[in-house]
Amino acid sequence: MNWKAVLKILGKIFIVEAAMLLLPIIVAAIHGETDTYWGFSIPIFILIALCLPTFFVKAVGEEKKIYAKEGFVIVAFAWLFMALIGAVPFVITKAIPNYINALFETISGFTTTGASVLAEVESLPKSVLFWRSFTNWIGGMGVLVFVLAILPKEDSGIIHAFRAEATGPNVGKLTSKMGHTARILYAIYIGLTLVEMGLLAIKMPFFDAITTAFANAGTGGFSVRNASIQSYNSLYVEIVISIFMFLFSINFNLYFLILTGHALKALKSEEAITYTVLVVVSIFAIAVNLFLSAATAINSFGDAMRYSSFQVLSLSSTTGFSSFDYNAWPTLSKCILLFLMMTGGMAGSTAGGIKMSRMIILTKSTAADLRKMVHPREIITIHFEGETVQESTIHNVRIYFITWVAILILCTLLISIEGYGEFLTNFSASLSCISNIGPGFELVGPASNFSGYSYFSKIILSIEMLFGRLEIFPLMVLFSPATYRK
Repeated sequence: MNWKAVLKILGKIFIVEAAMLLLPIIVAAIHGETDTYWGFSIPIFILIALCLPTFFVKAVGEEKKIYAKEGFVIVAFAWLFMALIGAVPFVITKAIPNYINALFETISGFTTTGASVLAEVESLPKSVLFWRSFTNWIGGMGVLVFVLAILPKEDSGIIHAFRAEATGPNVGKLTSKMGHTARILYAIYIGLTLVEMGLLAIKMPFFDAITTAFANAGTGGFSVRNASIQSYNSLYVEIVISIFMFLFSINFNLYFLILTGHALKALKSEEAITYTVLVVVSIFAIAVNLFLSAATAINSFGDAMRYSSFQVLSLSSTTGFSSFDYNAWPTLSKCILLFLMMTGGMAGSTAGGIKMSRMIILTKSTAADLRKMVHPREIITIHFEGETVQESTIHNVRIYFITWVAILILCTLLISIEGYGEFLTNFSASLSCISNIGPGFELVGPASNFSGYSYFSKIILSIEMLFGRLEIFPLMVLFSPATYRK
């Protein structure tokens, strides 16, 4: 393990988080919230203190190189420290006085989960609400991508850390330079965020437009209103948010292709077509189910389409905004939503879940295995996005899926020990956290929160959120004793 290389990158990440904490101080100054200054200043001092020793670390030769193991460790440590320190403002400002609750909220923010322990947010200081939504935006694209975008030169082997933080079964390079790739990604990300801010500001207070766009861009779902998007009661707001929930759940590589004149190739993306078809079919299926169900009391098919489209896009993109309490919906509708919570969005997007690319590869490889049982001598090649899928990729996808399901089941069992909630509450809470969605069903539904769980369960769910956002392997490498052996 090249610890000197790891520490150098971590030092840069600490400085980036310290710089980001200056923004809520500016918001506090604008709104006259002088009593919150120390809440954000103290963690800045802590981060600077952690960063300073890394400037004296001298790495030469092989010590400067970052391999796959170092990449995983950098990402895992970075996200853990960012959450541990990012929770401090909530405690000092007394927005969330208990540190475990504050840590849960912060991890939920950075991992773009959106699960909350707060029943009432509208009375919180604007600076705190800004930081809360901003953590969604930071976590959406990933802090390491931002660090790569501003690095004066590329560190040796930094691609390994880039891959460890990126989502999906593999990472396609936009350009040959990682720093250039990161700048392209963030330019697209910032551009889409600013466009959404402008559109929302037409019907929303400006502060609400900013924080909602942050939460939407990261598909995190933190709202500055107690009733989430439902509180605005605006069809225009729901349409704008729905469009951008879909846009941010699309692979950012496709936007790059469109911008460079390869729109036709982007439109032919197998993953994009499959994801779009799944979303459209789900919207219509739930709308029909809502319209025909006597329990929902929805008499207009137009209203059924409105509620269905928003919630399908919210959960399939793993954003977690709500415009309606779907706990009262028919069983079929809730089952469809549960499935969408599992699949999530596309690889290379800010969405969570297993990812559509993995679901496609799993389906194709399973079908190929079944065919081989009937025709054992037949050579079957699996293709995805017009290219042959290597056996190693199929193996990795299957390992990921099995591990993902195992973590989901284990965490469901662990949070069920205390006896809080029925099976659907605990299973959906666990699924919500590992898929980075936010709301679940019953006691953790869109009209409720996670405050009822014990500190033990909140720690378990917090770890599960990190497993989901970092896609399992960085944390497994971090906690493996073999990582620290020479």
